[in-house]
Amino acid sequence: MSPAALAWLRFRHHRAGLAGAVFLLLLATATWSAPLIETALGIDAESVDLFSRYAPPSAAHPLGTDDLGRDLLARLLRGGQVSLSVGLAAALIAALIGTGLGLLAGYRGGAFDTALMRLTDGVIALPLLPLLIVLAAIDPGKLGLDDGADTSLLRVIAIVALVGWTTVARLVRAAALAARAQDYVRAARALGAGGTRIALRHILPNVASPILVATTLSIGNIILFESVLSFLGLGTQPPAASWGNMLAHAQETIWQAPRLAVWPGLLIFTTVIAFNFLGDALQDALDPRS
Repeated sequence: MSPAALAWLRFRHHRAGLAGAVFLLLLATATWSAPLIETALGIDAESVDLFSRYAPPSAAHPLGTDDLGRDLLARLLRGGQVSLSVGLAAALIAALIGTGLGLLAGYRGGAFDTALMRLTDGVIALPLLPLLIVLAAIDPGKLGLDDGADTSLLRVIAIVALVGWTTVARLVRAAALAARAQDYVRAARALGAGGTRIALRHILPNVASPILVATTLSIGNIILFESVLSFLGLGTQPPAASWGNMLAHAQETIWQAPRLAVWPGLLIFTTVIAFNFLGDALQDALDPRS
């Protein structure tokens, strides 16, 4: 049986990871199908109806409405697009940065490796959440950028990605240090293969498993960071919806309409847990010792 088939069998027997993968697949399908769902139900995430403020769940509004009469289900789906997009995009960018630096440090070694690892240690030593808050508070207008919804979204992605690459970099470096001493790397070097070719064709495929696991586990943390920034008013800016700013806005009406806080908070919680379950399952499935 091939290694891929064995990994799939291990993953399939990890019930929590499989449940997390199914939940995330359904959630992603629902959030990215938000326009179709809104059309089918005859609702609109941005439609304000002050005569329907705090309406309870009904056939017209399955989860009720918020303080401006906007449909809560549609807002949650739109907010899911933002939160999942930030998590996936920032995790992928951080993985690319960490993979590149880790390969360079692990393969080249020496002073270059020492300098990159000291840089990594310096970033790890920074207090992450206060740093994110300070960076997110920078006014894009002073940098010549429009302070719109798209700009705030890209700013959060860039900030989280630029400080979130350290885990992948350390994992890739450790795997590259072990791989470069293997016979197949020595054989490729003896045949005249260059350093770039060896790193990309021979070492990188053998360190793909820790990269995949670390990236999957980081998505949940990034969604949580985005929610915290939005909750503090430094992330995604209204009228664009994200689970974080929906939760922040709901604190003003927690006693009048608690469901406005319960639903986004529940989605943040279950999504982060699902990504952690998925990452743990992938780690077990891809571990050759299991």
